[in-house]
Amino acid sequence: MHRSTRAISSLRLSLIVALALATTLSLPAAAQDDAMTPIATPAQQGALPLGTGALPGASVKESWFRQYGSTFTRNVTEATLTPFLPDPARASGAAVIVAPGGGFRTLSMDNEGYDVARALAARGVAAFVLKYRLNQTPAEMNAFAESMRAMFSGTAARPPRPDAATMATQLAPQLADSRAAFALVRRRAAEWHVDPSKVGMVGFSAGAMLTLATTLTPSDAKPAFIGTIYGPLTGVTVPAGAPPLFVALAADDPFFANGGFGLIERWREAKRPVEFHLYEQGGHGFGMYPKTTTSTGWFDAFARWLTMHGMIKAVG
Repeated sequence: MHRSTRAISSLRLSLIVALALATTLSLPAAAQDDAMTPIATPAQQGALPLGTGALPGASVKESWFRQYGSTFTRNVTEATLTPFLPDPARASGAAVIVAPGGGFRTLSMDNEGYDVARALAARGVAAFVLKYRLNQTPAEMNAFAESMRAMFSGTAARPPRPDAATMATQLAPQLADSRAAFALVRRRAAEWHVDPSKVGMVGFSAGAMLTLATTLTPSDAKPAFIGTIYGPLTGVTVPAGAPPLFVALAADDPFFANGGFGLIERWREAKRPVEFHLYEQGGHGFGMYPKTTTSTGWFDAFARWLTMHGMIKAVG
C-alpha cells in the first residue's frame, strides 16, 4: 500500500472530527455562539447534476442551514457542479474546481465555495463549485448538533486512524464526484471557453483532502494544478508529473500545524513545483471570511501564483 494511501486514509476521519470545532476556533469571538439555523434549500441557480447517482444507502434528505453568517449544506446525496464564468474579455482559459470543506458531513458553501468561485471569476478564471456527496447525519438539527458535539468530545484529542485498505471505500463517492466534475468541465470546455489542459482544483480542509486524493489516485482527472488550503501536510508518495501545488496554512491551526511539513518536503524531493504559505495566525476554516490576520491574504497570494503559472492573464 502506498504511503499516499495511508496518509489519506488516516486523515479522513480526523477531518470529520475537526471541522465544526475548527470553524469555531477560526471565527471572531462575537460570532462563535451563533446557532445552526435551518433555512429553505436555495435555488442553486445554474447547478448541474454530475450524474454520479444517489449516495448508496442514504435515507436523510439534503438540507441547508446558516451559521456564522454563512450558508452550509449537509446530507448531500446527489452531486452537482455550479459554474461561475468570467467575462469573456478577461477569460484566461484556465478553470478551477472548488471543493468546500466540512469534514465530509457538511459543506461550507459560501465561505469555501461560492465566494471563492466569484473571486476567481473576477480574475478571469472559470470556477466550478463542487457540491459532493456527504456522509449522512441526523435529519433533526438539534440531533445533528448533539451528534457533532458527542463526536468531538470523544475523538477530537485522539483522531481515529482506520486501516489503509478502507480508504478507497471511504472516499469512493467523493472521488467519483470529483472525477465527474473534471470530465464535465473538459467535455464542455469549448462552450465555457476553457482550455482542457488548464483545469485545476482547490480545496479547503476536507476539500483539500479530496483535492489531494484526486491527484494521488490514478484516474483521468489529472489536475493541471492544485491548491490545498488548511489541509493535511502528512508526507505522501508524489506521482510522476505531479501538478504544481499551492498550500496555505495558519501556524495556529489546531489540527494540521503541528504534524510537520511532509507534504511540502515530498513535493520538493520529487522536484515538482510547490509554494507554501504559513501564516502566523488564522486558525482553521478562515476561507474568505474577513479577518485581521494575514491569513486573509491567502487568496491574493493564490491569484499571484496562478498568474505566475500562466493561469491568470498578467496585467500591464
